[in-house]
Amino acid sequence: MDEFLPTAHGTPWNRRHFLGAAAAAGAAGAAGLLPLAVHSQPRKITLAWSQASFCQVPVPIALERGLFEKNGLQVEVLNWGGSADQLLEALATGKAEVGVGLIHRWVKPLEAGLDVKIVGSVHGGCLRLVGVNAAGVTRDVKSLKGKVIGVADLNSPAKQFYGIHLAKLGLDIDKDVEWRVYPADLLDVAVKKGEVHAIADGDPNLYLIEKRNPGVFTELGNSATGEYAEKICCVLGAGAKFVRDDRKSAAAVVRALAQASDYVAENPNESAKIFAKYTPKFEVPDLQRLIAELTYKHHPHNSRLQDEVREFAADFRSAGILKKSTDPARFARHITQDVLS
Repeated sequence: MDEFLPTAHGTPWNRRHFLGAAAAAGAAGAAGLLPLAVHSQPRKITLAWSQASFCQVPVPIALERGLFEKNGLQVEVLNWGGSADQLLEALATGKAEVGVGLIHRWVKPLEAGLDVKIVGSVHGGCLRLVGVNAAGVTRDVKSLKGKVIGVADLNSPAKQFYGIHLAKLGLDIDKDVEWRVYPADLLDVAVKKGEVHAIADGDPNLYLIEKRNPGVFTELGNSATGEYAEKICCVLGAGAKFVRDDRKSAAAVVRALAQASDYVAENPNESAKIFAKYTPKFEVPDLQRLIAELTYKHHPHNSRLQDEVREFAADFRSAGILKKSTDPARFARHITQDVLS
């Protein structure tokens, strides 16, 4: 079985297995994530995030537990409902100083030159690929050949992520599989009609689909296991002008969200209860299970953050999403900023 995919009959490696190793590896840099003594008036900033995205739970945790204030910030949150391109434009033009979003949606617009820097991350892993048992898609990626994969849109993070990695594993993603678009909450209806044989999507939507249809699906891929178990997924971006003019405050945001992410990793049940106050559409038990599965202990900074962005850029270039002329290392150096050193 390929590294980034769980075995058909085995259990994917639980992300908690990584916590001890991650703590040891990060000890040397932990001091950079500790709050600094605050001696002046809090800096007012606007942070854009999505209340519909449970994976961004460190944002309300930082608000509820006073972590922004402890790091010298007064944060106003903006519930962002627009596209990733619009969010990045808002950061570039100063409508918000910082924002949270998926690295998969940010890479291409940042290549186009938007003046935004990736300064930190919130968590790793939240994209999954499931096969339909009745369609015989239950073993590995070979069982996807000749099948239809349902996606929410052709530029969705899940489509991009699994398109890249299915190609790495030997499938021609333009000929061996078909990608078909349906509204996210109707992907299981397409399954019932026999129109799709697998779904590539993110949680919580895919989790809720499986909950509505017990025994229908088998997980084939999970971005929180294997090769990508300890890599970024949801990242923190900042307007480049904000970083240049107020590096101290940019660093304070990174610290506050890293501290909040650690709290989520250690207290997933309590974190779910806090997040539930921000979005009534989720039941607390579902949130508890979903939050416990993500890698909130993974929030690299300094050169490690740049290295992980470079690896994403290399994957996107190999898949033809980034230009062949884009150098992944140079690109990563350009769009990341170490604000903690």
